[in-house]
Amino acid sequence: MGRYHVATAKGVAKRPMAALGILFSQVWHTGHRPDLPSLTNQDPSGIIGDPATPPLKVVLLGDSSVTAPGVFPLDDCWARRIGHTLAERYHVRLINLAVGGTRASDLVKYQVAPAIAEAPDLAFVCVGANDALRAVNIEDYERDLTAILSRLADHIPAVGMSGLGDLGPLPRLPNIGRSWATVRSRSFDRAIARVCHRLDIPKTTAWGPMWQDFEDPLNEKGMYAADLFHASGKGHALFAAAWREVLDEMLERAAPALNARLESSGSLT
Repeated sequence: MGRYHVATAKGVAKRPMAALGILFSQVWHTGHRPDLPSLTNQDPSGIIGDPATPPLKVVLLGDSSVTAPGVFPLDDCWARRIGHTLAERYHVRLINLAVGGTRASDLVKYQVAPAIAEAPDLAFVCVGANDALRAVNIEDYERDLTAILSRLADHIPAVGMSGLGDLGPLPRLPNIGRSWATVRSRSFDRAIARVCHRLDIPKTTAWGPMWQDFEDPLNEKGMYAADLFHASGKGHALFAAAWREVLDEMLERAAPALNARLESSGSLT
């Protein structure tokens, strides 16, 4: 985004709440356009890999960036792609707790406790886009995210957090909301980075050259699903690539618990 667009969005952010209410309303209305399809959330849960390899339990928490509306085949979604990567070494059980439309406050209430109850080896967390687009106060988001990640990290050997990329280029957004969405998503990604730094949680990279194909207002590169809002299978391939950059670190953190379990079961010689 150029300087003019960012400055405009910052100006919008400082206007009276009535003006912001109009902008939020337009963005929300765009998310429910009758001229575009409404795509169904999916469940990426599954068992992947050779049963003879060591077991690995993975929980997925978050929003529709996990449930992958419009991605077909489902194995093209980032969660299944990561599952297949892990299945090169483990017998992987993916357990999805994510729900489309989830905000951080919802995740605190409905997903953290079930995730802990599953006693997984790894937890992947993706939440923030709905908070950014629905005008959640960034301080409230940062507080909720801190609660999410700290509680998970207290009980799960390895937790990873997805960064939040630029929402401004979403083809479905009205032009009036694009610069605002860019500023909001950048601010929320920085909040994620602050929380992950404080809690020592691996975070994926969400900004930079690898994401340039998403900056396509006509979706000529096919990065968006048919609703022009959610990522397509091609978009999920980039999400998976970002997760692979932190995957080894997550496995290294989980290794002591994995090895102890294998040793107690007699599988480790």
